[in-house]
Amino acid sequence: MITVLICCPVALAVLLPVRRLLRRRGAAVRRRPGVDALPLAAALGPLIVALTAGPAHAAPAAAASSGSSSAALIGAAVAVAGASIGAAIAVAYTGAAAIAALSERPELFGRAMVIVGLAEGIAIYGLVIAIILIGKH
Repeated sequence: MITVLICCPVALAVLLPVRRLLRRRGAAVRRRPGVDALPLAAALGPLIVALTAGPAHAAPAAAASSGSSSAALIGAAVAVAGASIGAAIAVAYTGAAAIAALSERPELFGRAMVIVGLAEGIAIYGLVIAIILIGKH
């Protein structure tokens, strides 16, 4: 799993500039299906290696806890990142609508801020989940 998490960003960091370079030179990327197949092959390679590997052996008790703690930390990071991105999108839409409403009726300030605050609460939920996950490892 760690191999896939490391190889995919590295492959994308290499392949995306190549694709941009081909577009700048006027090369038709659509005519070259191999250019689009490279990121797919780069992502499937480590996945196939991980799935066809031999059987896993149990680690000693001290080493086994590091695997579960790293999974908890990755889960906490995903929870915070996802909730923060969701909150950012929600605040963008509700903030724009609140400003539009305030430009016509300034007395709606309190209601508009409550709606924007509720959208920001999504990030707090992700933080709470991350604290729970980190506390259990």
